[in-house]
Amino acid sequence: MVTAPSLTAEWPLAPTATLGSSVRGKGIERELRARLPLAVRKHLKAETGRIVLRMPKDQADAFNVAFATIAHDLAGIDELPVLPREVEDVLTISSRERHKWVKDGRLQSIGTRTVKMRGRSKKVTFHVFDPRHIEDILDRDMPSVWREADAQAVAENRRRGAGKAALTRAGKGERKTNVATRRRNKGEARPQLDGFDAFEDVGLLR
Repeated sequence: MVTAPSLTAEWPLAPTATLGSSVRGKGIERELRARLPLAVRKHLKAETGRIVLRMPKDQADAFNVAFATIAHDLAGIDELPVLPREVEDVLTISSRERHKWVKDGRLQSIGTRTVKMRGRSKKVTFHVFDPRHIEDILDRDMPSVWREADAQAVAENRRRGAGKAALTRAGKGERKTNVATRRRNKGEARPQLDGFDAFEDVGLLR
């Protein structure tokens, strides 16, 4: 099969940009494509360790424009904010962990982004993150440290909860005992004295 000649350009995509994540690489691809004319976007692709632009040779003018745009945008690609799914892939964490750690400040958001998702009528707002902050968390393996701390906190809360439950049960048992004692005391049979003989029989005259 004979293929038509094409124009090709490549740029290195450093680990400091992708943070070792293929999801992050695809995110960079989408970001770069969004800055290109619609007809050119399909010709750009993020591959392992590089960005590649391939276009038919008869589209030289469009190729040159795209080349200049990509070269300019790649200059600061290392600082492109990290999206939620990218954070989860880079740090190997769950969505639940991400939400929890953002809420308590361990994962530090640098702001939010609002987009309209394809096929949805409502817009979606989500947190974005500084890539250097995420890189630092990855290098120090902080997710493992945070998971251990969370597990200890859960165990401590369960221990305290079990202690409170035991005290509550003990208190209820004591109250039931006291109530039962009072009821028995109130219900004790008293001698019924019918006449002088019965009065004498119970020993009250002795």
